[in-house]
Amino acid sequence: MATMLTPKDFATATPSWWCAGCGDYGVLSALKQALAELGKVPKDVAFVSGIGCSGKISGYLHSYAFHGVHGRALPVATAVKLANRDLTVIAAGGDGDGYAIGAGHFLHAVRRNPNMTYIIMDNQTYGLTKGQSSPTSQAGYVTGTSPQGNPDAPINGLAVALAAGGTFLARGFSAQPKLLVDLLKQAILHEGFSLVEVMSPCVTYNKINTYAWFKENTYYVTEKETYDSTNRMHAFEVLNDDGKLPLGVIFQEARPTLEALAHLPELPITQVTLDPHSSDLNAIQDAYV
Repeated sequence: MATMLTPKDFATATPSWWCAGCGDYGVLSALKQALAELGKVPKDVAFVSGIGCSGKISGYLHSYAFHGVHGRALPVATAVKLANRDLTVIAAGGDGDGYAIGAGHFLHAVRRNPNMTYIIMDNQTYGLTKGQSSPTSQAGYVTGTSPQGNPDAPINGLAVALAAGGTFLARGFSAQPKLLVDLLKQAILHEGFSLVEVMSPCVTYNKINTYAWFKENTYYVTEKETYDSTNRMHAFEVLNDDGKLPLGVIFQEARPTLEALAHLPELPITQVTLDPHSSDLNAIQDAYV
C-alpha cells in the first residue's frame, strides 16, 4: 500500500531568508499542500525558478530544482518537460522576473502551451533590490529611484497571457491558503500551460499594496452569477475592469500541448542511450552528405 505524503515531505532543511510576513510563505505552503493532496512525490516534480526574492522558493521545496538566471525560468522548464514528459514541471518567479526581463520568454511559453505550471508571485515592487518600482507597480508609486512617482503604466500580465493564447489563467491571494491550494491543484492538473498569478505582499518595501489593501480590493469571479471561465470575452472584461482585482480561475480551455505537436521521439531523452553504435553515427553523417 502506497504511503500517503504530507506537505512536510515537500519541505527542505534550507532555512528561508524571506522577511517575516512575506507573502511568498503562503505560496510555498499552498504549493506543498497542493502537491501532497494530488499524490505527487518529490522525485516526480521538477521546480525551476528565476532571480528575486520569490526565486529562492525552489530551494525550499523538496523536488528536483533548478535556480536559474534572471528571467530564464520558462525556457529551462520547457526543456525539462520536453526531455522528460513524465515529470510534473513547475516554474516560479516574481513580477519582475516574469514580466520584465523574462517577458519575451513568457509570451512564447504561453503561446506554445507546454504542459507545465507557472507561478508569478506579484508584490508590485522589486523587493530583493530595495523596493524599486516593478512592471506591475501602479503609476505614481514612490520609491528611492522614483521619488516623484513611478511614471510607467503597470502591465496586466493575465490579460497579456490571455491575448497570447493562454489556456489556464488564474489569480490567487497568499493570505487565502485554502483557495490558493485549490487553484494550484487545478493548474497542475490542467493539460497545457497554466499561469497562476498570486498577490504576494512585500511587507518591507511596499506599504501601499498591503494585505489589508488586497483584502479590500479583490473579489472572486465566482461571485458573478453569469461568469463563465471558458468565455474569452468574459475573461477580458474582468481583467480590464478598473475596479477590484478578480481572483479565481479567470479562463480555461483545451488546446493541444507543445509536447503533443512537437513530433517528439517515443522515448524521452532520459531513456535514450548516450553511447550510440558507430552505425548510428554513420547513418546521421550520411543523412547530411
